[in-house]
Amino acid sequence: MTENALPSPAIPPSPASADPSPRRSDATRAGILAAARERFATDGYERATIRAIARDANIDPSMVMRYYGNKEGLFAAATSVDLRIPDFGAVAREDVGRVLVAHFLDMWEDADALTALLRMGMTHRAGAERMREVFAEQVLPVARAVCPNPAEAPTRAALCAAQLLGLALTRYVLRFPPSAALTREEITGWLAPTVQRYLTAERP
Repeated sequence: MTENALPSPAIPPSPASADPSPRRSDATRAGILAAARERFATDGYERATIRAIARDANIDPSMVMRYYGNKEGLFAAATSVDLRIPDFGAVAREDVGRVLVAHFLDMWEDADALTALLRMGMTHRAGAERMREVFAEQVLPVARAVCPNPAEAPTRAALCAAQLLGLALTRYVLRFPPSAALTREEITGWLAPTVQRYLTAERP
């Protein structure tokens, strides 16, 4: 630089490159969780390892430990599922079955985590326990709110779960052709009256 030359002005970083770490962090977490769900579903909790999950996610095992601490913390995160149950206080009692079935169709088709949890629950004890917790925490309150006798809510919620999980198993996991071929309207038409009866009809 000559004595009279002016220094070039500094070029500010673009917004995309100024701080990419939050976006990278979200992508890394998503990759870890996707790999963990697949590995837990395949190997079970006991046999799955942090090293194998990191290899599946194409990252260093230390990154898994950094985000989730240990295998227990990773499993908890990988199986954390919010069913986003709607407020049934605003739903007419005779529409509860239809609304619940439609909501679960949305959940199964949009949430890979829920399908992965079902796969884990089919073959591994830890996954089954987590699935029971999810439905007890989030479906049981619906049954309590709408059934004729709150003391019967656990039984009614279990019957609803049998229908909803059975559909998910045959349609999204095992992919039985007749089940997979049904439209959403057909599924709702078949399933909603049964779920409605389980929730609101008098005990047989």
